[in-house]
Amino acid sequence: MWCVPGPETHELLRRSEPLDEAGCAALVDSARVLSTPSRVRLLWALRGGELSVAELAEAAGVAPAAASQQLRVLRLARFVDARREGQSIRYRLHDDHIAALLEELRNHAEHARLGWSSQPPDRPATAERT
Repeated sequence: MWCVPGPETHELLRRSEPLDEAGCAALVDSARVLSTPSRVRLLWALRGGELSVAELAEAAGVAPAAASQQLRVLRLARFVDARREGQSIRYRLHDDHIAALLEELRNHAEHARLGWSSQPPDRPATAERT
């Protein structure tokens, strides 16, 4: 049975190798999925748990048909999973990484908007880390 690796595995992956072409391409593909505001709003709504297409459409402020189209893209990219419940389909985030990613992106956007930096004042924010 397959399971999602824990934090210790992620630390190993982060430190082990530089980002290769395949890894870079995968990151770019994931970023493209997040390039549509309606998809981000759908994902944000799913942070609270499973929702139907109708519930998601209302939460994201889009038509149900548009929500269905965007959910198809999100499913193919493995950002969301779906399960059938009677006549309807309920969607949920694929894993905890998606919620964490959205929250970190929101934090970054807010910090950038406010001009905040995590760099000490005596160290330029553009300095490369080695």
